[in-house]
Amino acid sequence: MSNTPHDLHAEFPDCTAALHRLKLEDTHFRKLADEYHEVNDEIHRSDAEITPVSDEHAEELKKRRLALLDEISGMVTAAPA
Repeated sequence: MSNTPHDLHAEFPDCTAALHRLKLEDTHFRKLADEYHEVNDEIHRSDAEITPVSDEHAEELKKRRLALLDEISGMVTAAPA
């Protein structure tokens, strides 16, 4: 598990098995999860002032993370238990 805030396992603590299964079996989900991780990591580096970004870019990143999270959430919720 990551120490980065908003990691998928932190967002869905009760769905660890579903996250793992979807990453293994669904290429679209895996692409979404990978992009989510990249965007989330960039936001974390920006918030920690490791990598400076403009306010506009930071806002775009946060909107993209939210859109990805919405799509991922729908897939996790629909996944069989």
